Amino acid sequence: MGDRHQHGPGSGVEDPATLVRRVQTRAPNSTQVVGFLTLLVSGAVLLLLTGVTLTGAVVALVFLGPIALLTSPIWVPVAVVISAIVAAALPVATWMYRYFTGRHPVGADRVDYARSRIADTASHVKDYAREYGGYLRTRAKDAAPGA
Repeated sequence: MGDRHQHGPGSGVEDPATLVRRVQTRAPNSTQVVGFLTLLVSGAVLLLLTGVTLTGAVVALVFLGPIALLTSPIWVPVAVVISAIVAAALPVATWMYRYFTGRHPVGADRVDYARSRIADTASHVKDYAREYGGYLRTRAKDAAPGA
């Protein structure tokens, strides 16, 4: 029974000085403490923002749900029309991208031909306007010699 109060290596109870030394060696340094506090504060802020977002979403659903339900006869056709427009615009945008990057998609030769025809017509109209404009200036001088 006298062995119970002895502090030896096999007794399971450590010397108080050894315990203090072990606590001091395992104590976090100031960088670890600041890191932990930063983690704690940012976690609390993110938890708060999550709560505010969730609360806002629930409130919006409660107030806007009936409005969305009552106006759904309008939104369904609008969604169908927008889907059809997007479905038509996507191939057009893809064709234009291929055309402008020089890949020559189907029909590119027809577009090039039309562009050259428009340019030729514009050139002819410009030449005609120069000739006809000069004709009008001479006619105006003939009609009003002092002008």
